[in-house]
Amino acid sequence: MNTISGKIAIITGGSGGIGSAVCLKLAELGAKVVVHYGGSKDAAEKVVSKIKEQNGEAIALQANLSVSTDVVKLFEQTEQQLGKPDIVVNFAGTGDVGKLAEMDEAAFDKVFGLNTKGTFFCMKEAAKRLKDNGRIVTVSSGLVVRPQPGFSLYIGSKAAVESMSKVLAMELGDRNITVNVVSPGPTETEMYANSGDDAQAAAAQSPFNRIGQPKDIADVVAFVVSDDCRWMTGHVFQVGGGYV
Repeated sequence: MNTISGKIAIITGGSGGIGSAVCLKLAELGAKVVVHYGGSKDAAEKVVSKIKEQNGEAIALQANLSVSTDVVKLFEQTEQQLGKPDIVVNFAGTGDVGKLAEMDEAAFDKVFGLNTKGTFFCMKEAAKRLKDNGRIVTVSSGLVVRPQPGFSLYIGSKAAVESMSKVLAMELGDRNITVNVVSPGPTETEMYANSGDDAQAAAAQSPFNRIGQPKDIADVVAFVVSDDCRWMTGHVFQVGGGYV
């Protein structure tokens, strides 16, 4: 039985395709949700409105996750407006497609700045501020175990997140805080549509003959942040419909 009613959850990238689905799912289960956004306030407010229409509780907060002081402010505002967080889910991310030899420093800084450094800052604050028995969820990609040409920066940034998460899981065990990774396969989002990947070909490689939907991922996240997942930490959940 899911047990997150009344819990306070920060979802970074909460206005995005999968992130918004996670916000809606956790709110449906009774969590008080912080819908983080980087640039699209309107998109975040739409998610908040949907949650409130279903009698849920949510607020939208902005932060540039690649700036440590912004992340500190995100957590401070959460505590001021809702209370000390129980759950942090890191869905904010970006990518840049191209052969490694063609990538420049700006591309590296963009991808690693948000995917890796931004996640690091959020994990660091969560480790200091989360209630005991809390939940930290980071996000990787099925490409880490099934790499494809053109995704070197994205894959590298996510592989680093997986490794940091496994170490943090060991460091927070004495507080009964779990740290797990959700690793989606091809999923129908704007980011995936812009990746240049062939969705039809990807679907053919799943036993279900389709790519994932944001709700598929959100349902797994709901399990990972629940008490039902109390005996799993440092684990990478491959959520790719058999694609990975």
